[in-house]
Amino acid sequence: MKPPFTEKGTVECDTAEDTKAFGERLGAALEAGDVVILDGPLGAGKTTLTQGIAKGMGVKGRVTSPTFIIAREHKAQESGHPALVHVDAYRLLDSVGGTGAVDPLGELDALDLDTELTDSVVVAEWGGGLVEQIATRYLLVELDRETRANEDPESQGRIISWTPSE
Repeated sequence: MKPPFTEKGTVECDTAEDTKAFGERLGAALEAGDVVILDGPLGAGKTTLTQGIAKGMGVKGRVTSPTFIIAREHKAQESGHPALVHVDAYRLLDSVGGTGAVDPLGELDALDLDTELTDSVVVAEWGGGLVEQIATRYLLVELDRETRANEDPESQGRIISWTPSE
């Protein structure tokens, strides 16, 4: 992962377009083997952010929520660039009965994706609490839409904070 995401930071995004633009900057900083955990409530903008990440990475395909398929792989447009594996971690836990006794990385490998996870970038929505199980090195991205909505109920803004594990 490249700077500035190697250090803790925060950004305020006023619109969904701002969130995508931030995601694009993040995507351009990601490298094969990186894991990004997106944490925030329903409607916080996790998929919107992932759409920006995908654009910044230059991957193929339309990015939508992986809610019903657990994980979706988006191949790189250029040879030698990492693919994006977009995961719904909530469904990943749910796929084993919600027991919490799961190896998420093993479950991802079991999905028989066409790429090696170490050669890809993994972006996991609803990943809070699974971080330590997925990777020892990761970027935790927290999306807060509530603070801005409490200030102005009409606001589409969000506060995005990131914390690298190292």
